[in-house]
Amino acid sequence: MSSLRAGTARGRSARARGGGWTPWLYLAPALVLLGGLLVYPIYQLGLISFLEYTQAQVSGGAPTTFQGFGNYQRLFADSQFWQVLAATLLFAAACVVSTLLIGCALAVLLTRVRALPRLALMLAALGAWATPAITGSTVWVFLFDPDFGPVNKVLGLGDFSWTYDRYSAFALVLLEVVWCSFPFVMVTVYAGIRAIPGEVLEAASLDGASQWRTWRSVMAPMLRPILVVVTIQSIIWDFKVFTQIYVMTNGGGIAGQNLVLNVYAYQKAFAGSEYSLGSAIGVVMLVILLAVTLVYLRIMRREGREL
Repeated sequence: MSSLRAGTARGRSARARGGGWTPWLYLAPALVLLGGLLVYPIYQLGLISFLEYTQAQVSGGAPTTFQGFGNYQRLFADSQFWQVLAATLLFAAACVVSTLLIGCALAVLLTRVRALPRLALMLAALGAWATPAITGSTVWVFLFDPDFGPVNKVLGLGDFSWTYDRYSAFALVLLEVVWCSFPFVMVTVYAGIRAIPGEVLEAASLDGASQWRTWRSVMAPMLRPILVVVTIQSIIWDFKVFTQIYVMTNGGGIAGQNLVLNVYAYQKAFAGSEYSLGSAIGVVMLVILLAVTLVYLRIMRREGREL
């Protein structure tokens, strides 16, 4: 009898050891695909950033040489890089804050209007969300065109050019980025609000809490995991803005006054044929976004323990 139990235990142990590989076998095709689409390009990006790789090397006119951290030293010694990095951080922060404020406000509004206005707002927001970035950017440039755009005529601004001044150009791009980004925040937060028990909101109302106090003291704490997700994702998206800046400021504005890191890397790599320097900028962006992602994962783990 004891030998039978021992055999059964050994069989279970063997099945457990064998079963440990089963999930990885199912994940293997996806991991191979992700490795080809993500790992290898990142490896090539990092490799090129350590080489001297310009148009001469691409055409075979000069040998490829190893530069070590030389490209990074050139990059960090360039004052324009730090100006562009600061502009990118400030612009992304402004986009994230504006997107969250508008998205959360409209999510609360959706819970307080009737079905027909709610449906109309949802459809309008989803239409903005589904519009391709290049199409939305082109439409916004037309709307604010100093000669043919209706916005200047309605506001009485005459031939004021929104893209000539650095700050008005950034403001115009910010409006377009928020316009196509707030629906994600609105829909996500609205779904979270609908999941809050009605008794909790009713109790806050009976206690005489204002709408702002209800949001700050009741809704926001209960929606914290959702707000963390939409904030981190908005940071990643807005930090990588390319199409809106490139289209609406004609490649970065006058004398590069509206450059962000993505457009700056594009200009260095393709307009200037300094592919290694453009790759170094890409690696710097990757490191920054990885740091943001790690913060996101740490916060989510902490929120998971609290929940």
